[in-house]
Amino acid sequence: MNKKVVVIGHGMVGHRFVQVLRERDATDQWQVTVLGEEADAAYDRVALSSYIDSWDRDTLALTGNDYAEDPMVTLHLGDPVVGIDRTNQTVSTAAGTVLDYDALVMATGSYPFVPPVPGGDAEGCFVYRTMDDLDAIKATADKSPGSAGVVIGGGLLGLEAANALRLMGLAPHVVELNPRLMHLQVDEGGGALLTRLVTDLGLTVHTSVSTQAIEKAADGTLSVQLSDGSTIDASVLVFSAGIRPRDELARECGLELAERGGIFTDLGCQTSDLHIYAIGEVAAIEGRCYGLVAPGYTTAEIVADRLLGGSAQFPGADLST
Repeated sequence: MNKKVVVIGHGMVGHRFVQVLRERDATDQWQVTVLGEEADAAYDRVALSSYIDSWDRDTLALTGNDYAEDPMVTLHLGDPVVGIDRTNQTVSTAAGTVLDYDALVMATGSYPFVPPVPGGDAEGCFVYRTMDDLDAIKATADKSPGSAGVVIGGGLLGLEAANALRLMGLAPHVVELNPRLMHLQVDEGGGALLTRLVTDLGLTVHTSVSTQAIEKAADGTLSVQLSDGSTIDASVLVFSAGIRPRDELARECGLELAERGGIFTDLGCQTSDLHIYAIGEVAAIEGRCYGLVAPGYTTAEIVADRLLGGSAQFPGADLST
């Protein structure tokens, strides 16, 4: 009789887990059910910015992401999980579906952090995480071609978002709290060079400033007020201020969390519940989260190995970007 594994999350890491498990499960020990919150099957989120080249969702789709030829995998999209019953080993979805499991894999990923700025929830304010986000940004940008667009956060993703606004026909401004762009990756000289390069592309850079408030005018313009006293009038604002692990389901069902967030696991990606594993950005391996896809893939392979009787452990990760 088949055992049942339920995967919560159908991002890049969740998809990799299913692929690896199915490749290695020669005797079909595990019947797999995947629950995805988004309407789209797994796609290449690392290449999200390339979506604006064609606005064709299929260009980002990961190979084999619908499992159409595999009777051992069932995929449910657009139906988020709303609860986990650890006692009865079931998960419940927003649509009312209840699924039982022998093993549960949490691949819920992360969410964009939005700083608590007054007015940050105004219409015209976005995050940069999904294809739906980019569609919404473009729809707003198209209403005000040539207007300013503001990105809060001068890290790598923030610069990607700013370039996306440029390609959508806006005049991008990047607001960074630290003294230089990509302050975790480059030194002072590198930051100066990077600023010159992006300025030559048409970006305006504001460093060593924070966003104090966002006010929406009657005509829809966003007035972005900075700590140096200046104001940027914009049609679009994008928050790119880091990510946080999506551990709310784990918290609600009583799993152990890491001190700084994420689902606490051992080196085998097992949580405080022997039947539940965590992989990808939500997994805090011995208390540490890894917000990159490569270590996420490693965790996916570890759990696939463990479910098939192996003893793989997390070896550490290269965090360079």
